[in-house]
Amino acid sequence: METVILSDIHLADAEERNPRRPLWKAFKRREHFVDGDMARLLDWLMAEAPGPRELILNGDIFDFDAICKLPHPPPSPIHWLQRLRGLGTEEWMSVFKMDCIITDHQAWFDALGAFVRAGNKLVVVIGNHDLELYWPGVQARIRQAIGIPDADQARVVFCDWFYISGGDTYVSHGHQYDPYCVTPDAVNPLISVAGQPRVRMPFGDIANRYMINGMGYFNPHATANYIMSGPQYILFFLRYMIWTQPLLLWTWAWGAAATLVITFLDFLRPAMRDPMTMEDKVTAIAARSQAKRAMVRQLTAVDVASACTKPLMIVQELWLDRGVLFMVMLYAAFQIILTVNYFHSISTWWILVPLSLLFPLFLAYSFRVKPQTFSEPLLTPARAEHIARITGTRIAVFGHTHIPEVAQVGPLQFCNAGFWSPAFSDPTCQKRLGTQTFARIRPGADGTRSVELWEWPVGATAANVHTLPLDTR
Repeated sequence: METVILSDIHLADAEERNPRRPLWKAFKRREHFVDGDMARLLDWLMAEAPGPRELILNGDIFDFDAICKLPHPPPSPIHWLQRLRGLGTEEWMSVFKMDCIITDHQAWFDALGAFVRAGNKLVVVIGNHDLELYWPGVQARIRQAIGIPDADQARVVFCDWFYISGGDTYVSHGHQYDPYCVTPDAVNPLISVAGQPRVRMPFGDIANRYMINGMGYFNPHATANYIMSGPQYILFFLRYMIWTQPLLLWTWAWGAAATLVITFLDFLRPAMRDPMTMEDKVTAIAARSQAKRAMVRQLTAVDVASACTKPLMIVQELWLDRGVLFMVMLYAAFQIILTVNYFHSISTWWILVPLSLLFPLFLAYSFRVKPQTFSEPLLTPARAEHIARITGTRIAVFGHTHIPEVAQVGPLQFCNAGFWSPAFSDPTCQKRLGTQTFARIRPGADGTRSVELWEWPVGATAANVHTLPLDTR
C-alpha cells in the first residue's frame, strides 16, 4: 500500500483585517489558506492510480496555540490571561477551538472526508501544536466534520505521538526529540490545575501562546521571522511596529515573564496517572500505532530531556537574560551619576557616558548567546539506531522543523516531510518561503518500500518530485 505523509499545516481560525493594524497576523487571513491546494492534492492522488492509500497527517495539522477567540458566553469563568492570549487546554476549551477551526476550514474537512469515503485510511499523529487532539471530544468533532459513516470509523485513527506504517516506517512528528517542545510524559500528557485536568504544554507552545500571540507581526510558521539578533529586532520594530505597537518591549517583557512562570509551574506538576489503567493505556496506544506494547515503553526512553531541566536555556530563549542585564547596566549607570552628583552637580544626561562604556559588555554577551532552537538534528545516528532496533523499521518520517529533507541517518532512510503552513519573509506576506511538500512511501519492483519527497506548489494541479541531494550522516 502507498503511504502519503503531510506535516505542519497549522490550520487555525481566520484573522480578519484590522484597519488600524493592517499587517497584524496577515499570514492567518483566508487568502492564504491551503484548503484548495489540499483538496486538489487528494483528488490528484485518487485519480493518479486506483487502490486504497494511507494518508498520515503527521502532527501540527491544527494549531490550537494560535486561536485567541473566546466563547460567548463561556460555560465557566475564564482567567484574565486566557482572555488576552487564548483559552487553556481543558477539554471544553479544546473542543471550542476545534469548532473555530472547523467553521473556517469546512472545505478542507470536506475534502478529507471524500478521501476517506473513497476507501482510503486516515491516520492523525499528534504534534506539539495540536496536543489537544488528545481529548476524545476533539476527536469526535473531527470525525463529525469529515462526515465518516459509522461503518468507516475504523479507517480514521488518532495516534498519540508515533505510528508504524506497513511494518517498515516509523512516523512521528519529531517534537519528542526537541527539548523545547517535548512532552515530558507522552503516555500521560494530562496534569491537574486548580482541580481540572489539562493537557500539559511544553515551553515552545507556551511561548507561542503568551508571547507570539501578542506580537502579531511575527509569523510563528517561519523561525527566521521571530528568532533574530538584537539589531534585526530593532530594524524590524522600526519598520513595522513603531507606530502600531510602540509598547512592544512591555508586551515582550510581561509575556516572557508569564511564559517563564507558567512553563516551570506546569513542568513541576506531576502527570495524572491511574495505576489501575496504566497497562490498558499502553495497550491502547500500541493498538492505535500498530506497535507492540514494549515499543511504547521503549520509545519513551528515546525522548530527549525537556529544556526545563536547564532553566538558563529557557531564560536565554526568552531574552530575559539580556533584559535583566540591561536593567543592571542602567541601574549601575544611574548609581554612578548619583555618586558624582553628590560631589558636583551635573545634568542627568551624563548617564549616557557610563552607559556607553558598559554597552560593549552588553553587546559582547548578546552576540555570544546563540539561539538553540533546532540547533541539533531531530534524528541523530544514535537515536536512529535505537528507533530501528526498537521498531524494526527501515524508514523514519518526521516533520516539526519545517525543513524538507532526505537523508540516510544510521540504519534509517530519513525524510522530513516539510510543511504547508503559510510562511512569508515579512509581515506583508508578499514573498512566500519554501514550498508545500509531502512524503510518499511506495513499493518498488521487488516490493520493498522506499521514501520520496514530493512538492505541491501553491495553486498547482499536479505534484512533482522534490529533488534534494541525499545527505548521509
